Order: sequence, then C-alpha cells, then structure tokens
Amino acid sequence: MVTIRDVAREAGVSMSTVSHVINATRFVAPETEQLVRAVIDRLGYTPNGIARALKGNRTRTLGMIVTASSNPFFAHVIHGLETVSSDRGYSLILCNTDDEPDKQLRAFEALHNRRIDGLAVMTSNADPEFLDDVQGRAKDLPLLLLDTDPRPGACTVTDDSVLGGRLAARLLTERGFRRIACITGPGRHPRSRARLAGFVEELGKAGLTLEPALLREADLTIPGGYAAAADLLDSGEAPEAVFAFNDLMAAGVLRAAAERGLAVPDRLSVLGYDDIELAAYLTPPLSTIRQSAGLLGARAAELLIDHLEDGRPLPDLLSLPPDLVLRASVGWPCARLS
Repeated sequence: MVTIRDVAREAGVSMSTVSHVINATRFVAPETEQLVRAVIDRLGYTPNGIARALKGNRTRTLGMIVTASSNPFFAHVIHGLETVSSDRGYSLILCNTDDEPDKQLRAFEALHNRRIDGLAVMTSNADPEFLDDVQGRAKDLPLLLLDTDPRPGACTVTDDSVLGGRLAARLLTERGFRRIACITGPGRHPRSRARLAGFVEELGKAGLTLEPALLREADLTIPGGYAAAADLLDSGEAPEAVFAFNDLMAAGVLRAAAERGLAVPDRLSVLGYDDIELAAYLTPPLSTIRQSAGLLGARAAELLIDHLEDGRPLPDLLSLPPDLVLRASVGWPCARLS
C-alpha cells in the first residue's frame, strides 16, 4: 500500500507538505503542489479518509436521508445537492428509507457512525419523532430539512407552496373555471397543506369556494393520482379542471381522463406541480407550477457547506418562489368554447 511517506520521498518534500496539499491546510507553492499531485496520481496514493477524520474531526462527507431516490422530484433535488457537494470537495452518502421509521433510524445511525459533517433529510412524511431523535443524539450535527415545514434547531429549504397554490388558483379562475377539483397529497404532508391553503385563499378572492365533493387526498404517485381522478370522474358531474399537487399525480389524472373519453384540455383541464422532466412529454404536455428541484438541492448544499467551511449561520428558513409553466393541458371551460 502506498503511504504518505512514499509520496513525500518520491516528490522530495516533507510529509507535512504532502499533508498540506491533500488537506488544503496551508499555502503551498503552486509548482510544489503540482509536483506532489503528479506523484500522488502516478503512485495511486489514496488518503485514508477515516484517519483524516479522526485527526481533523472532519470527513468532508454529507449524509442524506430520502424517501426514495426513484421519485423524479427527489432525484433532481439529490442531483443538485450532490453536484454542488462534489464541486466543493465533499462526498454525499445517500440512504433510501421508504419513510419507514426503523429504516430511518438505521440509516441515521449508519451515517452518524461514518462521522458525517452534516445531514440533509427529505421525506414524504417528516416524522417529528424521528427528527427529535436525530437532534437529541447528534446535537452538534448541522441538520438541513428539504421540502417541509421549519423546525427549531434546523435549517429548512423549501418552495413557497402557499404562493404555488395561489398561482394555480389564479390561473384557473382567471380562465373562467368554476368547478375546480383538487387532488392533494397526504394530509400530514406539509407542502400539500400549504398548497391547499394558498389555493383556497386565492379561490376566495375570486368569490369561489372549494367544494368538498371535488377534493380528494392521494399518495403522491401516478397510481395515487389515477385512483383519485377515477373516483372524481365517476362520482357524478365531472369537474371542469383538476389541480393535482404534483406532476406524478397529474399524469395519473391524464390517464383516467383518457380512459373515460374526456379530451384534455377540451373537456377537462389538468394542472400539476413541480415541473419534473416528464411533464413536458406527456400527452398533452402538462401545465404545472414549477419549483426548481435542482436549485433546491444546490442551495441546500451551498448553505450547509458555507456553514461548515466559513462558519456562516444557517438560516431557519430559505423559501424559493415557484412560477407557472403554461402548456397544452390547461384550456378554457367548455362554455367559453361553445
């Protein structure tokens, strides 16, 4: 095994100089740094990260706990966070937990044992008991929460879902829709609650209320949106428009409408949320409220690493504004077309 002593001897410098080059702990003349790095590459030397962590109390490693990285929105957030982490010289360890409490705890224990420098958590169900346990057992570990409500002692990065709900209602009411259905996420999901609050508030400004018969709760998945839409469309007088609280559910709505011969947008308009890549390639292309998942992850990584590197305080909340992406799935009420 190649050691730091071998690198120093081959480069003709001291072991401390090699250490300073590897860890960026002191200025080293550019020509010397270039020489040392060339020797490291030629000999295939790999620094012992665990040993460096024990000595310097830093591993330059971040941990992340997510529900499932297969979710397209989560995947884009992860990509943004991982890209910035890599650019800043940090590694990211990702744990998928399916929102199961036992898996979440095991993932946290594994990450904590790896001496991570910071932890990001993004789950469909932000379990307060799990977060209590994390904060109780790792009081000095910077904790960053994504796509959830603020929490004392943690930094939360999320979109302004109240604004997103308002944008959705404003579009549909200004187009003249009156029978507007909502397919929300689970009632415990904080972003879903915020989107519904903003949507209802904006409906009120237009003199409308959300009819209970036009409200459905579903899992934030294509099957969840499909089942909720099928129930809505089979329950009597169909809505004129459906606002689904994420694009996956909206894809399920499009499928349910197609099976019932309801042309979109001529007979039914459909609006989603997130603007995942799939949205632009559905039939018809999906109108949606865009929150930049990649930017969400990138900003989270920047905040966490700036805190670790420069001691910058973590904000309690960073809220990113969404915007409307209008495509072909939202039209006009049938009465306006006749």
